[in-house]
Amino acid sequence: MGTLERMAEKLAEDTMKVQKELDNERLFVEVGNILAASSQSLEEAYLTEMRVRMAEEKARKFLVTRIKSARAEKAADAISANE
Repeated sequence: MGTLERMAEKLAEDTMKVQKELDNERLFVEVGNILAASSQSLEEAYLTEMRVRMAEEKARKFLVTRIKSARAEKAADAISANE
C-alpha cells in the first residue's frame, strides 16, 4: 500500500469517528471539498475509502436487523406451536 492509500485510509478512519461523535453523516463531503482544493488524487482515494466504509457499515446494520427479525419470528412461531 502506498502513501496515498495509507493517508486516505487513516483520514477516512478518523472522519468516521468524528462523524459519529458529531452525528453528522455528511462531514466527509466537507473534508472531501477541502482535499479537492489541494489534491485531487488524495480526494479520490479518500472518498473511495469513505464510500466503502459507509457501505460496509450499512450492510452490517442490515444484517443485524434481518437476523433479529428472523429470530423474533422464529420465537413467535415456537410460542404459537406450543399453544
